[in-house]
Amino acid sequence: MTGRARPLPETPAALDVRRAVRNWLSEFAPAGVVAVGLSGGADSLALTAAAVAEAEVVDALIVDHDLQPGSDRVAAEAAEAALGLGCRAARVLTVEVGGAGGLEAAARRARYAALDTARDGLPVLLGHTLDDQAETVLLGLARGSGARSIQGMAPFADPWGRPLLGVRRAATRTLCADLGLRPHEDPHNSAPEFTRVRLRMEVLPLLEDVLGGGVAPALARTAEQLRADNAVLDELAEKLLSAATDGESLSIETLATAPIALRRRALRAWLSAGGAKALTDKHLRAVDALVIDWRGQGGVALGGGKPGTRLVAAREHGRLTLALGR
Repeated sequence: MTGRARPLPETPAALDVRRAVRNWLSEFAPAGVVAVGLSGGADSLALTAAAVAEAEVVDALIVDHDLQPGSDRVAAEAAEAALGLGCRAARVLTVEVGGAGGLEAAARRARYAALDTARDGLPVLLGHTLDDQAETVLLGLARGSGARSIQGMAPFADPWGRPLLGVRRAATRTLCADLGLRPHEDPHNSAPEFTRVRLRMEVLPLLEDVLGGGVAPALARTAEQLRADNAVLDELAEKLLSAATDGESLSIETLATAPIALRRRALRAWLSAGGAKALTDKHLRAVDALVIDWRGQGGVALGGGKPGTRLVAAREHGRLTLALGR
């Protein structure tokens, strides 16, 4: 049932978080009806409080990963806090976390799947902050997959909204204190076996010390600039792909005369649309070599296809083809 919105204090933290949510809503959800992914931690609690203050209607979705004793109690407390802040409804979603790809990745997949199923067509706001963005950029930099891997998280990637990408984590904690809320401290957020935790606890503080501060905002600005650049390059690559398309194949001549940045983007889009999975930089370079450095080499095997077969990109009679092979 709908709760009465809890007034927010006019503190710097409250104004900072509230302004970020207001700006996001005006751009991406002017109708003002949203869901919030609430973990019970400081970031999502602060986000929920600001969303209730700024949006017309807010539903809270709480995922219980069932990975620790008492997780059901933590989820129930988060639901109670959501209603106390003024959410229309609060639902607890219990999920089963598998082990494929590691605990961190498996929990993320289960969480997003549950939120997507339960959101009832609404955009889902997530509590990622500027500090999370900085960590994401560093993780992407380590992958070495080019500008796309270090462009960070977008403010809105339907249905996921991230209004707090310009807000520091300290502000969300301060707002919770201003409201008298006691955020849940997930022990996984301080477990050194997780790479992101080590980035947060060790790497970023060291960079701040060595480089004289301002590292996290600088990384977030870099991500924002790269997203803008990538949007333009993607649009140009789409035009290149359209010009090169010849039925289900691509014209080698058209691709070979294009700048490398556009050609490889066009190839990635074409391969993904054709069913290629888990494309790596090595895959992309090998396929690109079929276009601009062909010496009679055979096709490039890619992830995808069907059981007993594989997806193969090959050069045939001046065209690039993608087909199932053995």
